[in-house]
Amino acid sequence: MDTVSVSAGPAPFVPPAPRPRTTPPSAIEMMRIVYRNPLELWGEPSYNEPWISVNGIGGPLVIANDPALIRHVLVDNAKNYRMATVRQMILRPILRDGLLTAEGAVWKRSRRAMAPVFTPRHIFGFADPMLSRTRAFAERYQDGQITDVAQDMTLLTYDILAETLFSGEIAGEPGSFAHQIDRLFETMGRVDPLDLLRAPEWLPRLTRIRGRKAMAYFRKIVSDTMEMRRARMAKDPDAAPEDFLTLLLRAEGPDGLRREEIADNIITFIGAGHETTARALGWTLYCLAEAPWEREPVEKEIDAVLAREADPTKWLDAMPLTRAAFEEALRLYPPAPSINREPIEPETFNGLYIPPKAAVLVMPWTVHRHRKLWDRPDAFMPSRFHPGNRSRIDRFQYLPFGAGPRVCIGASFAMQEAIIALAVLMSHWRFETTAETKPWPVQKLTTQPQGGLPMKVMRRQ
Repeated sequence: MDTVSVSAGPAPFVPPAPRPRTTPPSAIEMMRIVYRNPLELWGEPSYNEPWISVNGIGGPLVIANDPALIRHVLVDNAKNYRMATVRQMILRPILRDGLLTAEGAVWKRSRRAMAPVFTPRHIFGFADPMLSRTRAFAERYQDGQITDVAQDMTLLTYDILAETLFSGEIAGEPGSFAHQIDRLFETMGRVDPLDLLRAPEWLPRLTRIRGRKAMAYFRKIVSDTMEMRRARMAKDPDAAPEDFLTLLLRAEGPDGLRREEIADNIITFIGAGHETTARALGWTLYCLAEAPWEREPVEKEIDAVLAREADPTKWLDAMPLTRAAFEEALRLYPPAPSINREPIEPETFNGLYIPPKAAVLVMPWTVHRHRKLWDRPDAFMPSRFHPGNRSRIDRFQYLPFGAGPRVCIGASFAMQEAIIALAVLMSHWRFETTAETKPWPVQKLTTQPQGGLPMKVMRRQ
């Protein structure tokens, strides 16, 4: 368990979150909650017990909170676990055979094709474009304006993703993109009651039907983006930028990726690759605004580093307080709040029987707030991630990017992007909450602030 010393300053800020349930919901109520906001489903045992094994609506359910059990499922015996049926029912209509949903040989092909883009050398090469795009974005603000920071961070991370992985060559308009991705997650990104019942896929899900227009929009963007780049590569192969898009297109062939798999991976990174970082940035700025005693040392650190170090590749290591604030926001509001697996063969772990076809949930949302693992788990306390404290945190009690073979391939990209974005934005602006800033965390693929994050932007210098 992490233990954090608390100074005699203000009481830690406790950001909004559903209270653990004290009584289990009925079957009908459970389906309503899961459709509305799965984060509101979990009861006291989920935040106190190492694991829970029950019979759910769709069959056996195991909730894994113990770091040793999590390691067993995601790493030590990962070969016995596939993507959970319910998870695939939700994500595959959107991402098809993208990296997040593909399995077996298809997943291995995609992972192998993308790995070169996310080496440290390539990621360092993205730092300057990340910096330039954030600086340009910061110039859009005006002193005293009220803005929805949640939507702003979506636009910013989209700008960065377009510039770094696609060299600025994504078809479509960024403003329309932000609206459509909200629409996509509001519809196709929700759990449909039929998914919980594991109903046949041919039964129509009303949530998916309402999202078809947004899905068609993204598929059109991907198709147009691929054709633009193919035309450029055909005209002058040496002139095409050596980015993520070119790498995927060159991987097409009998021994590489099928054209459909390339499209699926592009939509995975456009639709989900930036969204997770955007949500984490928004929650970070919100928590720091509500805890100015935490924000002040972060601002001082940013000012000092920017005054002496121009190279953005060095900022991640040079800004431990900024990184700690971001990591603490990731703990409280993990962008991916659940990791779902299903055993191929039944097994027993330390007396826990995991039956066949059980839904095994490793939920960063509850693990990150578990009372046996964290000191004052509901409080925003970046000090738990400060140098000297972070080593006390078990690798498998903190899972913002997952773990094991399917750990997020873009984790290092996201961390570098986040620190650069926070450094630039907070060096120029201070984000303050208003009377209208009343976010409520809702799970729609990612942990989103219902009602957005309306905040006042004040010039610092």
